[in-house]
Amino acid sequence: MCGRYALTLPVEAMAKVFQAQPANDLPEVPNYNICPTDQVAVIDSAAGLRRLRPMRWGFVPSWYQTLTGGPLLFNARAETLAEKPAFRDACRQRRCLLIASGFYEWERRGETRLPWYVLRRDGAPMVFAGIWQDWGRDAPLPTCAIVTTAANATLAPVHDRMPLILEPEDWPLWLGEAGHGAARLMHPAPDDLLTRRRVGSRINSSRAEGPDLIEELIEPFGDD
Repeated sequence: MCGRYALTLPVEAMAKVFQAQPANDLPEVPNYNICPTDQVAVIDSAAGLRRLRPMRWGFVPSWYQTLTGGPLLFNARAETLAEKPAFRDACRQRRCLLIASGFYEWERRGETRLPWYVLRRDGAPMVFAGIWQDWGRDAPLPTCAIVTTAANATLAPVHDRMPLILEPEDWPLWLGEAGHGAARLMHPAPDDLLTRRRVGSRINSSRAEGPDLIEELIEPFGDD
C-alpha cells in the first residue's frame, strides 16, 4: 500500500517535467508528510493537454452521500481495478499521475511498526499511477487514489504491496494519450529501481513536519 509520502519538487519543476499547465491553487511544497485526505498535486490529460492540479487524496465514489460516507479509498489494487464498482469507470476513463520524492512504509515486527523511507536509487522523482473522479454536484471535488501492485524484492521484506511506479515513456499510455493498453503497465517496479532506509518514529504521527522525517536513522532500533 501507500499511505504516506513526501514531495520536495517545486511546482515550476513539476510543470516542466510533465509539460503540464499548473493550476494556481496547488498545495505548498516541500511537504515531507503527505497523508490521505490532503490536497495533492496530480497530473491528468484532457483533449491532449496535461494539467497539474490539486485533488483530494482519497477517492470518493459517486454514491457516497458525504466525503466520509464509506471507507477511505486512498489506494486501489491493480489486480481488481477494472472490476471494483468504485474504480472501474475511472480505470478506463480517468487515469492520472501523482509525483513524489519518496514514500513511507511500515514493517511490522511483533507489536512494533518500524518506519522506512523508500526512494529511487537514481534520485529522480517517483511517479505513481493513479485514478481520479469528481464528487458532488454543485461544486465537484476532484478526488484520487494511488494504484498499488504486489511488492517487488526490495519492498517485500517490509510490506506485501507497493505503489505502481511509472517511467516517463509510460506516462502517455497511462494518461490515455497513446491509445489503449494501460493494463500492461500494471506490474511491480524492477527490483533494482528503489532503495529504502529506516527513519525515525516521528513519521508515525500524521502531524509531523520537516525534512528530518526522511533522514536515515543512524542508531538501529529493534533486533537486526
